Amino acid sequence: MLTESIAAMAFPVLLISVFLAPVSAPVVAEADRSRARWCGVGTTPLRPAALSRAQWVARRVRSRSLWRTDLPVLISAVILSALSLIVSFFGFIGAAALLFSPVFWLFDVAAQVGPFTPKSVRESLLAMPAGVALGAVTAGVLTGVSLIRDLALRAFSGSRNPDLLAKLEELRSSRASLTAAFEFERQRIERDLHDGAQQELVALVMRLGMLEAAATPRTAAADPDRIVRLARQAQEHAERALERLRETVREIHPRELSDLGLIAAVRELAARSALRVELTGTGDDTHLSPPTATAVYFTVSEALTNIAKHAGADSARIELRCAEAGVRVSVRDDGAGGARFDAGSGLAGLRERMRSVGGDLEILSPVGGGTEVVATAPSHPAW
Repeated sequence: MLTESIAAMAFPVLLISVFLAPVSAPVVAEADRSRARWCGVGTTPLRPAALSRAQWVARRVRSRSLWRTDLPVLISAVILSALSLIVSFFGFIGAAALLFSPVFWLFDVAAQVGPFTPKSVRESLLAMPAGVALGAVTAGVLTGVSLIRDLALRAFSGSRNPDLLAKLEELRSSRASLTAAFEFERQRIERDLHDGAQQELVALVMRLGMLEAAATPRTAAADPDRIVRLARQAQEHAERALERLRETVREIHPRELSDLGLIAAVRELAARSALRVELTGTGDDTHLSPPTATAVYFTVSEALTNIAKHAGADSARIELRCAEAGVRVSVRDDGAGGARFDAGSGLAGLRERMRSVGGDLEILSPVGGGTEVVATAPSHPAW
């Protein structure tokens, strides 16, 4: 009865929201699911905790379940709220008029309720129990309207459960994108090993072969400096190969992240970058799970790499905020802008990586206005 009274008062807002559909439909439908939970009906909120309402609505508008579930819930909410408004207005006002009929009679005011108008003190006193009965009937009707609202919510979320189907469709798409991103990452590692450490190791083998040939007694006696020179070159190739291997391993999973935490690892990443990076790191990163910290770290790494390669900027700013509930990181530059989530791109892979831990990735990149990459995630994935 209380929720129906609130719905009756919210009728003007609901009526206006019809003209703002489909943007308003997810908001009203989610509010109705919350109302149902307060009334003891088992419903599940669809908005992930890591997403803001604006982000969730933007994603929901693009979902097909908006038309199957949210919009019908909005329309039924408007109709039932209009009914609750009429019942509440006439029922409770009529009940109050009948209940206080003797008081009105003392002030010589006839409290007319429908066709009934008390014409004596006796009739005004008899109107009091009628007022109680009318109030009880009104409360019962409002309760019935609330039950009808619950049935409508279940019906529109019913047999095929379009909300779960939409989630399943999103998970399938995310799994395909994540698989493509992992394949892209595997190819990148293979390419880095082939073009980096493998080439240095080939050169090292060649130098060692030349060193072996130069180390024969006759050749060594004729040109001892050549042995020293070849040994130094072999050592240089070995050191470069080791450094390339360390870089590749660091890009797979940096040791600083495991030993020192996310903020320290991002600080080390900023120090190694070719850009001038201004870092602001706040909060406690000890609450972050390893999958979440890893996803955020590689988001920052990829964003800095993209700035250096494509943005035409020589500086960047990182804002990293860690809390017990989750983490938010923003990487900004003042470069060329125009970054997009193209299929198969590194940014698309990063978005799927963030979604795999229950977070999300957004890009604000107007052409000529710089780029801002924003990643958010809960401290611990739902799984």
